[in-house]
Amino acid sequence: MVTQEVPCISRCIEEAHSLDEFSTSYKEVLNTSNMKKSEVSGVMAKADIKPKSIYHAKKWSDDVENLYRFQQAGYRDEVEYKQVKQVDMVECWPETGFVKKLQRRDNTFYYYDKQRECEDKEVHKVKVYVY
Repeated sequence: MVTQEVPCISRCIEEAHSLDEFSTSYKEVLNTSNMKKSEVSGVMAKADIKPKSIYHAKKWSDDVENLYRFQQAGYRDEVEYKQVKQVDMVECWPETGFVKKLQRRDNTFYYYDKQRECEDKEVHKVKVYVY
């Protein structure tokens, strides 16, 4: 496993605090919990991050629905899709937030409806990746 380290992040933050250049702590700067989901996946897509673990979905949710659509098109999730296709945004239905259109690796397109497409009998097949 390849890990990326920021060599002088703690030293740089300490220097900035001592100079009063900014008022946020390094925990706030490095924290992704206050970012929108699309911003986090955009950052992850550019960093070529690999998942740490995997499990199968137990019940349907909006996230499981979108994962189902990505996996139908041949991708793990939104992160891998953005890495492979070099796109910043995935086209979604504004009413539901579900993925609207995906381009497969062979450059054909999958078009999806506004409504749920992942049936209950398919939910257990959806893989959820943890980063």
